[in-house]
Parts: sequence; structure tokens; C-alpha cells
Amino acid sequence: MFNPTTEVTPGAEMIDFRALPKIELHAHLSGSISRQCLHEVWLKKKGESAQSVVDLPDPLIEMPEGKHDYDLTTFFPLFSRYIYRLVDTKWALTYTTLSVLQDFAADGVVYLELRTTPRAMPQAALSKADYIQTILDAISQFESAQSLSHDANPSMKTNLILTIDRRNSLPEAEEVLSLTKQFFNKGVVGLDLAGDPARTEIQHLAPVFQKAKREIPGVGVTLHFGEAESSGTDDELDMLLLWGPPDRLGHVIHLSEGIKEKVIRRGGVGLELCLSCNVRAGMITGDYGDHHFQEWYKVKNCNIVLGTDDVGVFGSPLSNEYALVAEHFGLSRSEICALARQGIDVIFGGEEEKERLRRLMWHE
Repeated sequence: MFNPTTEVTPGAEMIDFRALPKIELHAHLSGSISRQCLHEVWLKKKGESAQSVVDLPDPLIEMPEGKHDYDLTTFFPLFSRYIYRLVDTKWALTYTTLSVLQDFAADGVVYLELRTTPRAMPQAALSKADYIQTILDAISQFESAQSLSHDANPSMKTNLILTIDRRNSLPEAEEVLSLTKQFFNKGVVGLDLAGDPARTEIQHLAPVFQKAKREIPGVGVTLHFGEAESSGTDDELDMLLLWGPPDRLGHVIHLSEGIKEKVIRRGGVGLELCLSCNVRAGMITGDYGDHHFQEWYKVKNCNIVLGTDDVGVFGSPLSNEYALVAEHFGLSRSEICALARQGIDVIFGGEEEKERLRRLMWHE
């Protein structure tokens, strides 16, 4: 793996990619939990003889070190049959959230938007609202600890995006919208569409995203867009461009030329690009040098934001994503700094936070 600590980009001086202040806008909470953290949760629950881990192998065996080749057929079951079963109590949710936050902060992330699908935890008597509040409490706890720290690193601000799963029924999606209203401006800043792209019947979800913009002024909308061939039809993507409309699009892999032109003409759209996820999951043809980053990087009226997607699964922190684009696309130090700053204009965190980031993030 390309070492993100300090590397030379072609024709440029040394860059410390971890120290580089970065914005992360495409990170799924459950997929960002490190294997070591999951192992610690498993050990604690095993020691307590918790029923939920009776038939669960050690995470370090289930997800062995160095295994990152999860494709779209093996990726989603990893959560439903394993991670969700392991993280099924308030303590486990708090512990893993704090671990995720620490990992991103240690990697030089100064602004983070985590996304998660609200989950009820009946065995822990937690409703979906309780689930969200538990995560927000962990974020508050982490940020309070940061403010008391004498660490020279800049503090990381974190907000939450609630996800509607493509498998959701209309009532389930309406519930996520209701929760977004309930927690908006209390740590929740946006709404997301994600989930298994093989589920192509999603027209019934349109009213929820259309209502979001009307009923929650200022809410951000981001959609997984053309993530797989099955979800990359012109009919679906045309429909999605009318939802909200969306402020940001994730992945943007399987797009026809006509759809690309519509995205470009709209202007100002944030594009969340996840190189390692796309390569390691076989979502694109080829390797890092073949990634569509190069195509979109040339488009001047879209804002590219590099993301990790699921760093706990694919094993590439955000510093490594910047190192990869520097290595494979020859970006200079000034171009890397400018790329990192592109995300400022498309965060959902408001103007005050944008101003903080403009003061904080490197530029030349």
C-alpha cells in the first residue's frame, strides 16, 4: 500500500498526507469500525457470555487482516449477519462510535459527516431515536474531550447524516424523514440514499426526498449514484436527479454520457469519490490509475471530495486516498491542497463551519 505518512508526489515537495487537514463526507459508521475495535467488543461480550456472540467468530478471524476484497455480493451480508449482531447494545454503539471518531481525527480529518441507517435494538430496548441520540451523545463526548486536550492537532467537527436504505418501504423511509426532522440542527444535517444497488425498485421513495427539502429548510441531500451497473440506468439516474434535488452524489461510476452532461450542467454538485472501495470491491474495471477520478477532476464546476466509504472493510484511511491520487494522477502539493479544500463548499455543516475550514485548511 502507498504510505500516506510522508511521500513525494511527482515534481513536488514532500507532503505529509496525515497532517493535511481533510474533509470526509462519505463514511458509513458501521463500515468504519476497525477490526481491532470489533475484536474488543467481541471479547467483552464473550466474557459476559452475551447471547448475541455465542455463534459469532472472533472478528479477527471473520475479517482477517489484509482481507479487503469484499464485492457487492459479500459486502452487504457482512453487516446483516455479523457487524449489526455484534454492535447491538448501547455500550457497543457508544464504544465503536468513539473508536471511529478517534481513528478519523488521528488521520487528520478536521470535518466529518458520518452516515448511518437508524436501527432499533430491541434486545437493548433502544428505539431508532435512541440509536441516533446515542451516536450524537458519543460525538458530543468526543468533541468535549477534544476541547480539553492540549494536543496541537486541530479539533474535528462531526455531523450525522441519516440513511434511507433502498430496501425500505415507504413507511420506513417516512420514519427516517421524521427522525431527520426531529434531530435536524441537533447534530443531524442531511439525508442519504444507500443500500444494496441490486434493489432497483426505489420509485416509491421519491416523495420522501422531495418532502425533505420542502419540510426541512437547509437539509442536505446526498445519494449513492450509479454505484453499480444495476443502479446505473438512465431511468434511475434521471429520477434521482429530481429528488430534492441532491446536493451531492456518491461514487458516480456507471453513468452514460447524457447523465454526465446533466450533472455537469447542474454545476456545484459535490461528488464523493471513493477510490479504494471502488477498486477493491471490483466496482470499476482496472486499478487505481483507471479510476474515474481523473475524468471528474477535469470538470471545473463540480466539487470533488475524496471519501473512504467503509475504512473498516476496505482498509484505506483518507490520508491514503490522497496519497493514491497523488501517486496515480501526478497531483502537486498545491493541487492536493486545492483538492482537499473543494469539499468546503459542499459540506452540510453551515456557513460558520465553512469559514472555520477556510481558515484551517492548507492552501497555496
